[in-house]
Parts: sequence; structure tokens; C-alpha cells
Amino acid sequence: MRILLIIPAYNEEETILKTIRSVEQFKEVHKNDYSYTIDYVVINDGSTDKTQVILNEHQINSIHLVMNLGIGGAVQTGYRYAEKNKYDIAVQFDGDGQHDIRSLDAVVQPIIKQQADFVIGSRFLPNEKTAFQTTFMRRVGIRILSFLIYLSSGKKIYDVTSGYRACNREIIAYFAKKYPTSYPEPESTVHLLKKKFTIKEVAANMRERSGGQSSIRAFTSVRYMFEVSLAILVSSFMREGD
Repeated sequence: MRILLIIPAYNEEETILKTIRSVEQFKEVHKNDYSYTIDYVVINDGSTDKTQVILNEHQINSIHLVMNLGIGGAVQTGYRYAEKNKYDIAVQFDGDGQHDIRSLDAVVQPIIKQQADFVIGSRFLPNEKTAFQTTFMRRVGIRILSFLIYLSSGKKIYDVTSGYRACNREIIAYFAKKYPTSYPEPESTVHLLKKKFTIKEVAANMRERSGGQSSIRAFTSVRYMFEVSLAILVSSFMREGD
């Protein structure tokens, strides 16, 4: 099994090197423990700070976008890279240090064992909540979005905004061609449920970001919640191919 970590980065000069070092250390410690290999690609999403300089100086495998596409465009670039290079599993892994690489095996095992097509690393599974739970207001917002996805699909997803996600080859090919740009995590989950892919959530450890700013720092705003809720509902009614 060949696994690719897709690491989107926008103005992550404070964190990206630490994130890559944590991945490299994990690979070295566990090189004989698992039946898969781990590669990574950083998608530099038109950063205006020193992110590109750092990536080039340390010869980190990366793709530099000439303009900021947003998280959806950056991640889709990673899926296209994964498809072109024939990876078996792709894992979205944040460049800001929030995702704990030590949870990687738990996230990919359901795919390796063919128990799921798509796995979400979750902070909010019942009886398996992880230490970092984000703010109260964000948790409220996530519960609302979770309820909307349940209404539209009948499937309960507890951590609808988690960016720690893994998928198999079939979904890699699908995302390489079609991936939401505005609110990619909840929207893409709805698309996969509509296409009857098997989705599984597993507990994954996450941390507060150690630098930079969140791309969804307006999460608790009324406008954000309205727009992402509308996007979920619209996605649930769209025909595949629209």
C-alpha cells in the first residue's frame, strides 16, 4: 500500500517545517511496523509569507500554486497528484500542526481492511472524544451541520468539518475531477454519501494550531453558518454530474 499525505499550506511559515519533521520522524520510527509506505506533498496555496522559501530551502516535495485557490482548490491539486502517481490511499493532513501524525494508522486501517472507502478522523465520536475539542461555539455549529447532513442523507457524521480524512483509489479519482471549493469538508461528505460510498469515522487526536490563522476563523458567524448550511442542502438535492 502506498499512502500519500496531501498537506495544504497557506502562509504556514511558522508551522510547516515542524509538521514535515513530525511526519519524517513518524516514518522513521514506524518504518518496519506497517504494511504501507508514506509519502507526502505540500500544496503551497499561493502563500505570501516565507512558506515557499522554507519548502524550497529544505527540498520538501511541494507544488507551488501561483495564486491562492482556497482550501478546496489546494486539496484537489493534491488529489490530482495522487491519481497521477497511482497512490492507493490519500490522506488530507493539515500543514498547521493540528493533526496528530500518531493517529494516521487508525485513520487508514479501515481502508486497508476494506471496511470503508472514506474515513474521517473525528474529535466527537460518542465515548471516544479526544482531548482537543475546539471552542464551544464551534462545537455547536458542527452539531448543526451534522444534523443537516443527517436530514439529507440519513447518515450521522459527528465531525463534519474535520480535515483529517483518508480515501481509497476510487475516491481519489472522483475528487481529482470534482471537489467542492467553498466548504469542501461537509459538501464533499454529502457527495460521497449520495454516491453510496462507505464512510467511517474513527477517533483521531488533534491539537490547537501552533501558528498562523485558521481558514475558517469566521466559523461562528451567522453568515458562515447560513452559507455552509445552504451548501449542504443544495448538494443533497443536486443530481450527480451537476
